[in-house]
Amino acid sequence: MASANERTTDTAIAAGSLRSGLSQEQLARRMRKRGEESKFWWVIPTLYILFLLLPIYWLVNMSFKTNTEIVSGLTLYPHEPTLRNYRIIFTDPSWYMGYVNSITYVVMNMVISVAVALPAAYAFSRYRFLGDKHLFFWLLTNRMAPPAVFALPFFQLYSAFGLIDTHIAVALAHCLFNVPLAVWILEGFMSGVPKEIDETAYIDGYSFPRFFFKIFMPLIASGIGVAAFFCFMFSWVELLLARTLTTTDAKPIAAVMTRTVSASGMDWGLLAAAGVLTLIPGAIVIWFVRNYIAKGFALGRV
Repeated sequence: MASANERTTDTAIAAGSLRSGLSQEQLARRMRKRGEESKFWWVIPTLYILFLLLPIYWLVNMSFKTNTEIVSGLTLYPHEPTLRNYRIIFTDPSWYMGYVNSITYVVMNMVISVAVALPAAYAFSRYRFLGDKHLFFWLLTNRMAPPAVFALPFFQLYSAFGLIDTHIAVALAHCLFNVPLAVWILEGFMSGVPKEIDETAYIDGYSFPRFFFKIFMPLIASGIGVAAFFCFMFSWVELLLARTLTTTDAKPIAAVMTRTVSASGMDWGLLAAAGVLTLIPGAIVIWFVRNYIAKGFALGRV
């Protein structure tokens, strides 16, 4: 199929060149030049992919090295491979509980953010009311501010209510940033659903909750997937609020990784192994929602 397309293109170029008055020799020279250029189309994409994969490979490479080998110089592969770094993470509660804590409040944040954003996005997409544009803009301004702006207010507020070092504290703090983003994404997907579907469902006797959960939500399933993905990614990698609002019991893995200094210095191998294990959940989530993200790009909301 590809060769047939290439022959068709070459024929079209030849016909156009003959109409423009080019000689057979000039036409042959142009075709040879085009063929030489097409041989190396893969070079730039290959270099780009290698550039992206190099840090990941180096991280995995370091995770199987001893700290002595890492600080002694650069090596392309471990000369003395070891599983010590991974063994420490899976057996030391201060490490593996960091992953448990991170997954716990990330899931809590995803559920709360999407549950709050769904009705809000529906209201913005279906109804027009006084100040709706201003309210939508004000909602998005919360997403524009850096987390450092809210670190001190959150700390004082949660200290007063005894929520410091709890999973719900971090989950609610992240909702301040994830809910506006989820509303914005979902509003775009909902606006693409014709309003006639709502009216037809009401005529058929559907109540609003039944219509929303049984008919409307399946139509925007891709939007829900995209919104949940971005909520997950923000909560999974966010460090400042997670470290400020936790001390020991609810400390996430991102905060644990910043405290790998021992009496002998920084344990780079252990830090690399933790980094590899931190990449895995994000890669799994991206794999499952990759088609939804592509649809979000097509709709202009991602």
